Amino acid sequence: MQKFNVALVGLIMLLVGLCSTASALDVSGDAYVGVYDKYLWRGFDLSGSMPVAQGGVDVSAGNFTFGYWTNLQLSTDEGEGFTSGEATETDIVIDYSRDLNDMVSISVGNIFYQLEGMDDTNEIYLAVALNTILSPSLTIYYDWDKADEDGLFYTLSCGHDIALSDALSLSLGALVSYNQSSDYSVGDYDEFHNYELSAAVDYAVTENISVGASFMFSEGISDEACDAIDSEMVSGAGVTLAF
Repeated sequence: MQKFNVALVGLIMLLVGLCSTASALDVSGDAYVGVYDKYLWRGFDLSGSMPVAQGGVDVSAGNFTFGYWTNLQLSTDEGEGFTSGEATETDIVIDYSRDLNDMVSISVGNIFYQLEGMDDTNEIYLAVALNTILSPSLTIYYDWDKADEDGLFYTLSCGHDIALSDALSLSLGALVSYNQSSDYSVGDYDEFHNYELSAAVDYAVTENISVGASFMFSEGISDEACDAIDSEMVSGAGVTLAF
C-alpha cells in the first residue's frame, strides 16, 4: 500500500505540474485508466489471475515523451502473494521518437521498473518502424541493470486500424518475441519466447475523451518458454482523456 501511495502522489504531482506549464510549453498527451481481469507481461501472469486496475499519463513535448504507469492489484491471492490494494509495479518511461524519412521512424528510450517483491530494474530500447500498411516494428530491449547474461529481448509487431464509423475504430495487432538470455525478467535461454494476438475497439465520446475495450491472447513458442508461461487471455475496458 505504501508503494501505491507513492505512485498516487507522483501521478498527482505530474498532473499539477502539467497544468502549470501547459500554457508556456507546446505540451500534449493523455491520461488513462482501465480495469482488466489479470496483468500479463511478456506472457507472464503477474497478478495471480486476479483483476487489476492500470492507469498512467503520457506527456509529450517535441520529440520527447515522459510516461508514468502503475498496476494496482484489486483482489488478494495469498497463495501467490498478491494483496488487494497493492501497487505491484510502477513504470517510468523516457522516450525520444522521430521520423527518419517518409518511410522509417525510430524510438529510443529507457524504462524504469519499480517492482513489489523484486529488485527494481531498467531496460533501454530501440525501435524501428516502417510507415507502411500493417506498420511493422522491430524493438530491441536491453536490461542493463539486473541481467547477468546478455539481457536482450526482441519483439516484432504489426497492426492495423480500421475506422468503423466517425467515432468508432477497431485495432488489430500481432507480436512475436525472442529472448536472448534476459535472465532476470524472462529466462536464461536463447529461443523464441511468445506470440500475442490482440484486438481493441475504441469509441470517441468527445474530441478529448474516448472509451474502449481490449482483448489479447498470448502463448509460448519454444519449449523453454512453454515451461515458464501458460497460454493466457486477458481482457478489459478503460477510458482515455487526451489533452
